[in-house]
Amino acid sequence: MVRRPLPRILTTGSAQIARSRKLARTAAESATDVLHPVISIIRGLRRLAAAGRRKWADTPKDRRGPLMFLVASVVLVVALVPYGPLLAVITLMAAAAWQGREQRRPAEPEGPDESQSQRLKSLYEALVPYFSLAGDPSPLYAHGGEWEEAFPEYEFDGAGRITHLVIRYPAYFTDGEIDSRSRIEQLLHAKSGRGREYHFAWDEEGNRLTVTVLSPLPTDIAAQRFVTAPGETVLGFTDPTQVRRTLPLTHGEEQRDVPPVVWRTGVRSTEPHLLVMGQPGSGTTSLLRCIALQALQHGDVVIIEGGTGEYACLTGREGVLAVECGLAGALATLEWATNETERRLIAANRARQAGHPPPEDTRRPLWILLDRPSAFAHLAAADGSKDPQSLLQVPLRHGRAANVTVVVADQFDNADALSDAVRQHTRARVVLGPATAEQLAGVLGALPATTPAVDVPPGRGYARLGAGSVHRLQVPSTPDPYDDETSDADRAAVLALLPPRTTPVEAERIDSGRVDCDPAEAEPLDTDPVEAEPAETRPVTMEKTPAHTNAGMDGGMDGGMDGDMAVDMDKEPVDEEQSRAEPVSAKAVVAEAP
Repeated sequence: MVRRPLPRILTTGSAQIARSRKLARTAAESATDVLHPVISIIRGLRRLAAAGRRKWADTPKDRRGPLMFLVASVVLVVALVPYGPLLAVITLMAAAAWQGREQRRPAEPEGPDESQSQRLKSLYEALVPYFSLAGDPSPLYAHGGEWEEAFPEYEFDGAGRITHLVIRYPAYFTDGEIDSRSRIEQLLHAKSGRGREYHFAWDEEGNRLTVTVLSPLPTDIAAQRFVTAPGETVLGFTDPTQVRRTLPLTHGEEQRDVPPVVWRTGVRSTEPHLLVMGQPGSGTTSLLRCIALQALQHGDVVIIEGGTGEYACLTGREGVLAVECGLAGALATLEWATNETERRLIAANRARQAGHPPPEDTRRPLWILLDRPSAFAHLAAADGSKDPQSLLQVPLRHGRAANVTVVVADQFDNADALSDAVRQHTRARVVLGPATAEQLAGVLGALPATTPAVDVPPGRGYARLGAGSVHRLQVPSTPDPYDDETSDADRAAVLALLPPRTTPVEAERIDSGRVDCDPAEAEPLDTDPVEAEPAETRPVTMEKTPAHTNAGMDGGMDGGMDGDMAVDMDKEPVDEEQSRAEPVSAKAVVAEAP
């Protein structure tokens, strides 16, 4: 096949196009040089006009009239003076030329100053014992050596302290060992300036260590409705470099976007359960309260607290099935949760075999929140009962398939009291408050890449979801609204998130054994006891079948269970025949009230 020659314009026109471009560029540069004064005057007039507009906008409305009169007087005087308009135009052009001149920026100094060089040299000398070897023919680190090759990049703040530093180290340094890394990080933390948090990024392939100063996490974020999908729970907020997602938040009248730490639960979650560890006063209870407020938007919550008494605001709320703080109530609640998990599995399996979607009551999430369950271990051992943690085996093992999520919070002092099931099945971990490296590695399974904060505020710590990276974490402020030390803003924020009540306050007081209300306010209790307080709306009682079989729990959590005995979760369980033989009506309770 004969190849046709290219057109002549394509072979000879490239040189002409290049010459034309060069001539046009030269003409443009010449015109710019000639018209440079005109361009400067136009730029100056634009800047003067912008300054006049700003001055007019900043002038109060009550002073704009006198200002207009003053300007008009000046214009009139200039117009009446001989050669006044010509002098005014010349003055205006001179001012415009002065304002339109190109302002040259001062040349930035090349390299660090004397104090910064001294800081880098001292840091270099401190790293010599760790990054040098006796048999190295051309050592990168040596006493009296040059630090320019070891520190290719560096930045300083206004106070002369390091904010960003890239460190080169020899290939034979054992950067894969945690102990070796920890020694270098501690040294850099001490030499670069304490009181700040540093992030260390190790590049084993390139033999480089990047040190970056982190800004403090915001501690003024209150509890609020977060923009999340069903199955997503916000544990707190972290650095913008760690996550790619941000959430719009409101802080008073201000709105801002903050990167969150989102924990995903449900049937497709790889970390269906959460373990929170911390010191007293570190904010573990506040985190559980924040999780409960988010879980109540789409599911039901069961709360078991080991004597904290900080969940009273959730008692009697819609979606809160029980708030228990006693051993008997905790055992009965967890036994019911075990049976409910089994019932959900059976119902979902039957629907799957029949080719139908799972029932609606099995798809509604059920959250089991346990705050300090180790407190029940001592009570159970003294009372001769079983540990309530032993009843978490089924919800922890099969909770993901049954839409059951377990959240356990405890303190480091009682870490040994946690059961093996809790340690094994809680793959999402959170550590709050001050903690040692051994405690962080024991709970999270890895050390964070940042140095600990000097002053640890409540709700501050680290989070790790499964086998992911360790994130800095700041929990939203969710205090107890019934606490006198809670500020008015935080109290109003928490109360606004609480769901409506489903049980009258008078019924809750009767359940606790004391009636403080007026008998006239208890008129709804004069009806039949079953009609006055249905079982599905009482947050402190649950219905239970005699043999705890799965067939007796087909009604689900929302519709109640088909049983004959109602067990009070705040008291010791009584005999079934005694509860049937001696029923206590609401009228008798009101009659006994003072």
